[in-house]
Amino acid sequence: MNDGRFPVEARDETSPEKTSIGERIDELERDAIPVKRRRRGQIIADYKKQIFWGIIAVLALCIIGGAIAGIKYALKDDPTMVISGDPGWRTPDYVDVQLIAPNEYSRPGTKLDEVRGIVVHYVANPGTSAAANRSYFAGLAETKATYASSNFIIGLEGEVLQCVPADEVAYASNKRNSDTLSIECCHPDDTGVFTYPTYRSLVMLCRDICIGFGLDPESDIIRHYDVSGKMCPLYFVEHEDEWKQFLSDVKDAVKEKNEEKNADTSKK
Repeated sequence: MNDGRFPVEARDETSPEKTSIGERIDELERDAIPVKRRRRGQIIADYKKQIFWGIIAVLALCIIGGAIAGIKYALKDDPTMVISGDPGWRTPDYVDVQLIAPNEYSRPGTKLDEVRGIVVHYVANPGTSAAANRSYFAGLAETKATYASSNFIIGLEGEVLQCVPADEVAYASNKRNSDTLSIECCHPDDTGVFTYPTYRSLVMLCRDICIGFGLDPESDIIRHYDVSGKMCPLYFVEHEDEWKQFLSDVKDAVKEKNEEKNADTSKK
């Protein structure tokens, strides 16, 4: 009832009715749903992109790491391998690699300038084995008795040990230490003559080194005697004809192996 003291608010019949607070909240929530969905979709898409590029990055690192490891391996990380022109040289399967630990007296770790030759020695300790001579070289790190070692040692049974990597200096051949590989040979008695298994392994090892490094068997294989005048290897110094025969045997072995390689290549 209105007695005229209070004005009556005119109602606009054409305006919409006011909504309640609850209805307004429901309306806002309905409007927000598409926005939330879009945001959620964008977050998921971004996450998928991150996963994708993360996988790509890991794969790239694996490929790069593998390539680097392969290059390092090829460029001398393998102590039994040294690259010298084409095709390079790898220690043959018949060689037992037993490297001496680096030390001042028998394995200084100095890199060879280049492999320009092979120097043949005899151990001058009749009846000793390749293993015993290797132990002597390794023991110099403790005894400090002298400076001595060899890249290879061939035993009485023809076993071949590698003591110093093929790209490092061994203390064996005086002024030719820096550009040659040294081979010490065991012998049964004071004459210094090698057993047949020792001789055969010496021919094989010299053959493979000559092929790998492009050496000439007739000019690039020498005796310790040819470097310093020392009577080493004794039998080959005292019997020049036997030394010449040895060089001839290596030359023939190189020729035969090269012919086998060529024949295999022609079959492919």
